Amino acid sequence: MIGARPGAAGPRSDARDLLQRVRRIELATRRAVEDTLSGQYHSVFKGRGMAFSEVRPYAPGDEVRSIDWNVSARTGQLHVKRFVEERELTVMILCDLSASTDFGSRERTKADVAAEIAALLALSAVANGDRVGLVLFTDRVERAVPPRKGRRHALRLVSEILQFRPRSRGTSVGTALEYLRRALRRRTVAFLLSDFVEGAGGAPPYERALRIAARKHDVVPIRISDRLEAELPTSGLAWIEDPETGTVSRVDLADRRVRRGLADALRADDEALRKLFARLELDPVHVRADDADYVSPLLAFFRARARRFG
Repeated sequence: MIGARPGAAGPRSDARDLLQRVRRIELATRRAVEDTLSGQYHSVFKGRGMAFSEVRPYAPGDEVRSIDWNVSARTGQLHVKRFVEERELTVMILCDLSASTDFGSRERTKADVAAEIAALLALSAVANGDRVGLVLFTDRVERAVPPRKGRRHALRLVSEILQFRPRSRGTSVGTALEYLRRALRRRTVAFLLSDFVEGAGGAPPYERALRIAARKHDVVPIRISDRLEAELPTSGLAWIEDPETGTVSRVDLADRRVRRGLADALRADDEALRKLFARLELDPVHVRADDADYVSPLLAFFRARARRFG
């Protein structure tokens, strides 16, 4: 267990405790990075960024989609845009710190797992010479760390996630994506870590922001859930509190109709999210906080990406 997320009840961890927690995460994730994820990360993302180089006359065999129609119209001859492979990528980790991520049915909360996944991704990025940055968000952008290189910087990002105390409890995925769009002009690999719990059912309120961000950046949604969210105990009368709004509802969990209604609502939300990712042609990763193995879903994602781009 990493410990309670800052922002939950309890005293602020002192510098020594924070250093120990960061160190534990580094040790826990280093082997996965060195032995497994780093090579997969390299094969999927390294060199996929392309930078504009020049415009030159069209030659047989050039792809039609590379034609620069403005220059061609001006000169009267077909010209194509030439791109070169960028030597490094910029990776951004967008991490949801809203109150709903404080939940966990086992040793770790969803926020704890997010911190470990962020460490895996950050260390994989810097191991390949890429720059990595961080955006912490609730229903606002709470903290933004510009992308830089190096192991020390990667560990600083993990430290930021563990020690930061958010001012708000709500969620706005769209706000984080809008910040990404405005702050980073060049194409970026953006890992979006969230439970995607926002709104009261229906279409996800961040659909438009996600669509716009996905046109410009390579957005990878990483959804973090927990088993107990879908498998409510049959404990009879219970008070259920929304951690973000504070709204309290009295429900009878022993009533089959109540349980069926809650399960149907959850399935509808899951299906709406699945369809959204499919429409935008995104490759989501699903990780469960109650599952000790969160590396396998990430590895499956990298392998699937490698097959598609290979």
